[in-house]
Amino acid sequence: QVQLVESGGGLVQAGTSLRLSCALSGRSFITDELGWFRQAPGKEREFVASVGWSSVAKHYADSVKGRFTISRDNSRNILFLQMSSLNPEDTAIYYCASKPSGYSNYLHWGPGTQVTVSS
Repeated sequence: QVQLVESGGGLVQAGTSLRLSCALSGRSFITDELGWFRQAPGKEREFVASVGWSSVAKHYADSVKGRFTISRDNSRNILFLQMSSLNPEDTAIYYCASKPSGYSNYLHWGPGTQVTVSS
């Protein structure tokens, strides 16, 4: 059974850093594109960052570019999101997701982890 589980969320002050993790299990994800998304209260879920299977191809939303870093450890099936210079606009539920090779959409999703940034 494929399972994605996020961790590392919490309440932090503006200007600080936080690292999210996503543990993937149930099969090999080595060829999957992996991504982070977030959903703020009253808003639609939005793309945050993605990383290809080899970690060469990385993409970021303009709102997080230069502040967030996505990475993956294929040997341990873990996805990370290092977030720095956090601001209240980053407050959201953060979700990790996987897109298997050949798929056009993300197929598997975690339940999410709450990140709250206070001013």
